Amino acid sequence: MSAPPPSQHTPDRTLLVGCGALGTRLGQRLAADGGEVFGLRRTTAGLPVTFTALPVDLRSPVRTALPAVDALVITLPPGEPVASSAPGTAPGSASARQPAHDGGYLTSLRNLAAALPQVPPRVVLVSSTRVLGGHTHGRPLTELDAPAPVGLRAATLLEGERLATELFDAHILRPAGIYGPGREMLLRKVLEGAPVQYARRTNRIHEDDLVRTLHALLTTEEPPRLLHAVDRAPAPLGEVITYIAQRLGVPPPPAITPAEATGTVLDGTRLLDFLGSLEHPTYQSGYDHLIAARNGAESGQQP
Repeated sequence: MSAPPPSQHTPDRTLLVGCGALGTRLGQRLAADGGEVFGLRRTTAGLPVTFTALPVDLRSPVRTALPAVDALVITLPPGEPVASSAPGTAPGSASARQPAHDGGYLTSLRNLAAALPQVPPRVVLVSSTRVLGGHTHGRPLTELDAPAPVGLRAATLLEGERLATELFDAHILRPAGIYGPGREMLLRKVLEGAPVQYARRTNRIHEDDLVRTLHALLTTEEPPRLLHAVDRAPAPLGEVITYIAQRLGVPPPPAITPAEATGTVLDGTRLLDFLGSLEHPTYQSGYDHLIAARNGAESGQQP
């Protein structure tokens, strides 16, 4: 197994744009390392007191200059894009690629660039493996495979990658399905007995490993320009669901019929080579940890 990436010092000043659960966890780690952290989002209530809160709505031009920083991490959600109804748009053109209304995502990136005193030396944009959704052959996909977005949300994410590269020379991180504390959708599906498409191909990354990846992208001298954040165990959804049901001691939910093997299979070799190891390399490890924490929290609430 490859060694972990050589590290440099924590950035002195980091701006976290979006700063939801993922950005907050990253910021707490940076602050614990001695770095100064700025958290920018529309509503800053609930940000840690160790952050400098910046209540800014990037969908509108920013009236005051943002602080000069050494690193920038962008975790903005893409919003809800709306299709263009304009006739006669040529396929493959810039206007065809970009939704007529992107939920403010691309506008936010442009407003961010305009408000920064200068582009920091390290910028990371968190995108999504959703931009690869058009690949249907089932072959494991790597960072060398061309994007194939399906739907307006995926197209907006891909345009965001292109724009962030142009504006910030950004490193691009594409997580697969994120799970962990507070991200327990599959556990809820199993407990509710909601029907599931067992044949769907799935990939995931535990939030613990995603935070580690972001930290390494900020503190490593020459990190990858593009990285897929996926663990070592892509698997049909039915396999994952059945395992979770067994661990919870409940029957697996019913399968949706007919079976449709949609989704992609992603190769996480580049991430493993970069980090050296994963805390949760398989869904079994990750969900064992998540279910144990859940059970411990429930037992702690009992009188």
